Amino acid sequence: MRRREFVTLLSGVAAWPVAAQAQQQDRVRRVGVLMNKAADDPEGRREVSTFEGALQKSGWKLGANLQIDYRWGAGDSSRYPIYATELVARDPDVLLAEGGTIVGALQRVTRDVPIVFFGTTDPVSRGLVASLSRPGGNTTGFMQFDFAISGKWLELLKQVAPSITRAAVIRDPSQFSGVGSMAAIQAIAPSLSVDLSPVDARDAQAIERALTDFASQPNGGLIIPPSGAAERHRELIVTFANKHRLPAVYAYPYFVKDGGLISYGPDEVDELRRAAGYVDRILKGEKPVDLPVQAPTKIKLVINLKTAKALGLTIPASLLASADEVIE
Repeated sequence: MRRREFVTLLSGVAAWPVAAQAQQQDRVRRVGVLMNKAADDPEGRREVSTFEGALQKSGWKLGANLQIDYRWGAGDSSRYPIYATELVARDPDVLLAEGGTIVGALQRVTRDVPIVFFGTTDPVSRGLVASLSRPGGNTTGFMQFDFAISGKWLELLKQVAPSITRAAVIRDPSQFSGVGSMAAIQAIAPSLSVDLSPVDARDAQAIERALTDFASQPNGGLIIPPSGAAERHRELIVTFANKHRLPAVYAYPYFVKDGGLISYGPDEVDELRRAAGYVDRILKGEKPVDLPVQAPTKIKLVINLKTAKALGLTIPASLLASADEVIE
């Protein structure tokens, strides 16, 4: 073999790995997203916009090197297994899950495809990960908070409405977080002299019937822990609370921006931004097992003074001073 031919052959062999790596980087990557909100929910769309924007800042271009497939569960847990199967069948490189119930549905379909979660409470106790520092398996993500925060909701309710002696807790008993939040609130209720009444957030009619019955007696207030069902019916809940002059504490700021009284909890948009960072790292080769589960960086207190005035409530100055946002 002539020397020139031999050198050309060696150059071609050396170029193979480089070419293969370039093809790997250029190929379209696929992300599957399963949300617990409805497709037409403005808050869900805001979260999606944040997620996509963060990925684009990391160099991913929708329709070019990245494809995102969405499914919207609308707070109906019976849909989650169906959508989980559909998304996994599309052969994604990584899955994004909103809420622990959705994570569980995805894990029952795949233990291989990486899963990044957000909006999830106590993932260790519910068996989604082995530990926060070393999650193990194919799943990691961002906690929204632990159950200890649930007692704070009742404390806030008593601060803004000291005459409260009864509180209805709107929860989804089919969800792990609903049971855990209720237990944490029950633990602190006797010390605050408040009787609790669970309200199942299964459908609009059931919520309205239960709240109408609850509102027929005086000195009542509401606590709305996070759940897909409560988010789906938040307009009904906020409107009912204000109409019947029921002070209410919510888990998410967007309830208050929609007219609710007060919220104490994480900002899901910030969680989405951070979750996008994990999705980016996994798409670039890192493994979920090496990415620790992270707690929220900040819990926000948001107060709607306009709603407080309509309810005839005076928010303590100390509480206003500690608020992260006041809506006037």
